[in-house]
Amino acid sequence: MGNSGSSLSELNLFSKGGVFTREQLDEYQDCTFFTRKDIIRLYKRFYQLNPQKVPTNMQGNRPQIVTLTFEEVERMPELRENPFRRRICEVFSEDGRGNLTFDDFLDMFSVFSEMAPLQLKLKYAFRIYDFDGDDHLGHDDLSKMIRSLTRDELSDEEVEFIIERIIEEADLDGDERISI
Repeated sequence: MGNSGSSLSELNLFSKGGVFTREQLDEYQDCTFFTRKDIIRLYKRFYQLNPQKVPTNMQGNRPQIVTLTFEEVERMPELRENPFRRRICEVFSEDGRGNLTFDDFLDMFSVFSEMAPLQLKLKYAFRIYDFDGDDHLGHDDLSKMIRSLTRDELSDEEVEFIIERIIEEADLDGDERISI
C-alpha cells in the first residue's frame, strides 16, 4: 500500500510540473520541439530508467549532474533492438561514451521527434554513421555501418562489394568517401 501511495505522489509531482522551474521549462521549450507536457512526460521516462539515481526534483543544476549510463538507457524499447543504439547514445552524450544527462536525453528525443526539421535529422544520422568523427563516411565507417545493419552476417567480400557500390553511387567528388 505504501508503494502505491508513493507512485501516486510521483505521478502527481510529474503531472503538476514541480520537477522543473518555469524558467527551466521555458528554456527546454526554446531548445527543443516539445511542449511543457512533452518535457514532463520525457522526464518521467528518464526517471523510470533508474528511480534510485534520478531525483523527482531537477530544479537548479541537477539536469547537468544526474547522468544515466548507456547500459541504463539502452533498455528503452526505442533503442533495445536498434543496431546503432550505442552510437546513437554516444552522439547525443556530452561525454561521448553514451552516458546521458536529462539534457542529452531530451536533445536525442527532440531530434527524432516528428517536429524536427529534416535537415537536423540528416545531420545527426550522418554523425551516427560517422564512427571516426572525421565528417566523412569512409571505408571503415561504411564497413561498421553495414556490419551493424546485417548483424555481421555477410562475408568480407559481400561487405566490400556493398561498400564499392555505395561509394560509386554517392561519392560525388571522387575522394573515395562521402561527405554530408
